[in-house]
Amino acid sequence: MPRSRRNKVVSLTQTAKKPLRENNARLLEQVQECVDLYPRIFVFSVENMRNTYLKEVRSELSDSRLFFGKTKVMQKSLCPSGPPSPETALHPGLDRLAPYLTGSVGLLFTPRPTSEVLEFFETFSRSDYARMGHISPIELIIPAGVVGYSPEEPLPHSMETTVRALGMPTKLNKGKVWLDQDYVVCREGEKLDQKQAALLKVFGRETAEFEVQVLAGWEKEGGEVKAYGKEE
Repeated sequence: MPRSRRNKVVSLTQTAKKPLRENNARLLEQVQECVDLYPRIFVFSVENMRNTYLKEVRSELSDSRLFFGKTKVMQKSLCPSGPPSPETALHPGLDRLAPYLTGSVGLLFTPRPTSEVLEFFETFSRSDYARMGHISPIELIIPAGVVGYSPEEPLPHSMETTVRALGMPTKLNKGKVWLDQDYVVCREGEKLDQKQAALLKVFGRETAEFEVQVLAGWEKEGGEVKAYGKEE
C-alpha cells in the first residue's frame, strides 16, 4: 500500500534537546571552573566502561569532580586559545596534560593528595559480564548430559528455549535441559559475539573487569605534570 502523503501531526509538547554546541559550551565552562577551584587534576582511562560503576566512583570521591567523554572539549577547556602549548594553557603545565585526553578517558579534579587518589584507583575494580566484542579470558565448554549452572544445580526446564535460541543444541529429556554432546560456548582469546556473551551471563561467568587507570596528574602548585602507568 503506498505511503500516505498527508501532512503528519507533530506534537508540540515534545521537549527539544539542547543544541550540541550549547552542551559543549557548558562542559567547557564547568571544566574551567574546576581548574580554578581544585589543586589537582588527573587524567584517567576506563577499562570495560559501566555507568553504574562510574557512578560509584563519583560517590566515593564526593569531594571531587569527575568528567568523562567529550575529550576534544575538555582539551580545549585546558588550552582555550589554541592547540596545547604554554601560551594557550589556562594555567602553567596544563598544555602537557591535554595530550592525554584521547580515547576513553576522563578528568578528575580533586583536593585529595596524589597518593590517596592512586591508592583508591589501584584497589577499585568490579567484576561484570562481558559484552559483545570483548575478548574472552576463559574457555567455557558445557559437557554433554544434563545442562546446569553447576553439576549440583541444573538449569530450570523453562530456560531450555532461551539457551537453544542462543545457539545451544539442547532439548528436554524427562524435564531436564539436555545436550547430546559437549558444546563450546567460547574459547580463550576469542572475540565474543552477542550470543556467546549472553550465554556467559546465563551460566554466571563474569569475565569482564571494570578498572580505572590513572594516566597523568597535574599539580597547580608549580604546574608539574607526572605520567603514571601500570608498569611504574
